[in-house]
Amino acid sequence: MKVKHYMNPYLAGVLLGLVLLASFFFTGRGLGASGAVKDVMITAVNTVAPEHTESSAFYSKYIKDGESPLKAWLVFEMLGVMVGGFLSGAFSGRLTWKVEHSPKITSRRRLIFASIGGILFGFGSQLGRGCTSGAALTGMSVLSLSGFVTMAAIFGTAFAFAYFFRKNWI
Repeated sequence: MKVKHYMNPYLAGVLLGLVLLASFFFTGRGLGASGAVKDVMITAVNTVAPEHTESSAFYSKYIKDGESPLKAWLVFEMLGVMVGGFLSGAFSGRLTWKVEHSPKITSRRRLIFASIGGILFGFGSQLGRGCTSGAALTGMSVLSLSGFVTMAAIFGTAFAFAYFFRKNWI
């Protein structure tokens, strides 16, 4: 089996910074992801239960003048991330159905832990008013104190819990 190498992480970091700079230059906004998920969920609730959406203080503020939340900048950004990830995998020869996990655990356990982590991170991003890319990267790029605090909290929490969950990855 041929080993395929990943991009140099320092180069990837520089490229991410350039993408963030381009985002500010062309759109006047930084990067973010959790807002797109929220917009999709609001659209789904509005499709299934429009009366509830209109009467809810939370949902109604996002459904204005019949404008779909799916027309938000972050939704198009996330579509671009998904298409870009797919193309990157295809061009690098990594596009396959495979669950990456430690030999010590099963694919099922890996997917369960990944799902739980994703749900918790999504919930936390709504409580914290932003995700890693929005609150931390974009916040730090404009020298916002909350961006630095968010990044420190994300990495600090990951460092603190890594000891307990390391057997799932190592």
